Amino acid sequence: MFTGLIEDVGTILDINRKASQSSITVSTKIPMDEISLGESIAVNGACLTVTRYGDGQFTADVSPETLRKTTLGQHRPNDHVNLERALRLTDRLGGHLVTGHVDGCGRILKRQKESNAWVFQFQVDQVLMNQFVSKGSVAVDGISLTVNHVDEESVSVTVIPHTMKQTTLQHLKVGDLVNIETDLIGKYVARCLDLQTLSKSGGVSADLLAKHGFL
Repeated sequence: MFTGLIEDVGTILDINRKASQSSITVSTKIPMDEISLGESIAVNGACLTVTRYGDGQFTADVSPETLRKTTLGQHRPNDHVNLERALRLTDRLGGHLVTGHVDGCGRILKRQKESNAWVFQFQVDQVLMNQFVSKGSVAVDGISLTVNHVDEESVSVTVIPHTMKQTTLQHLKVGDLVNIETDLIGKYVARCLDLQTLSKSGGVSADLLAKHGFL
């Protein structure tokens, strides 16, 4: 479990892609004596397991599912990535509950300066849109952000100067892909309120809700 508060921006040193096993090696300023073998580190929002570390870098295996679902498969050496170690139960939850399980990729439609902040608009897969709500939370490349606006196929967020400076958002441009993890609580709410599933099960239907003034 993570919070979406980025600890360091690392640099990809190597991405080793093999049919049977892929891995990524990242340099970081996170102290090596604070990293342990087998621990979880979110790399651009994707939870990976440390398999080797030392000399200011760590290596983690990357599964085929992670390569399919995230942007990690498109990165190259020297690219920057957001890093966060797993949350300890005694830590403050300064962001929101982030699992490190990326739901899909979003594409940047807009990157616009507004006063001292920046507004980013992301095009997101339609299947995820019912999991967003205005003023809810979203993790973008592992960064905990607040949703400002939701329309039929995009989500907008505002990024404050500190977040812009301390994360990879400063390097991104219109057209770039980012990892999207929707709000954990929102996923379960959306599942519970899936009218089609409920209707098929013989339970609550859209007609029933409308009849009683809920729609």
